[in-house]
Amino acid sequence: MPEELVPIILFLVIGLVMIMFFYFRSKERSLMLEKGLTAEQMLEFYKTKPVPYLGLKFGIVTIFFGVGLGVGMLLETYTTDEFWIPFFLITLTGLGFVIAHFAVRELEKKDKQELR
Repeated sequence: MPEELVPIILFLVIGLVMIMFFYFRSKERSLMLEKGLTAEQMLEFYKTKPVPYLGLKFGIVTIFFGVGLGVGMLLETYTTDEFWIPFFLITLTGLGFVIAHFAVRELEKKDKQELR
C-alpha cells in the first residue's frame, strides 16, 4: 500500500467512527423520547448505567492479544512464513473474547445468587 494512502485512510476511519457515534447516540435519544422519557429521566438513565466487570473483560482480551502477538512473532522468527502474527492475533484475541464472556457471565450469575 502506498504511503500516501495511510493518512487518508486514517482520517476516513476516524470520521466514520465519529459519524457512527453521533448517529447511534441521536437514534438512542430519539427512541427514548418516543417512549415518553423526560430529560431528567434520560439523565438518570445515563448516570445509572453501570458496566460490571468491564476491566476484567478488557484485561482478559488484552492478555490474549499480547500472547497472540508474542507467539506469532516467535513462530515468524523461527519459520519463514509470514502469516503467524495475524493468525495468532486474530485467533487468540477471539478466544480471549469468548473466555471473557463466559467468565463475566459466571461472575454475574454468582452475584445474582448472592442477592437472593
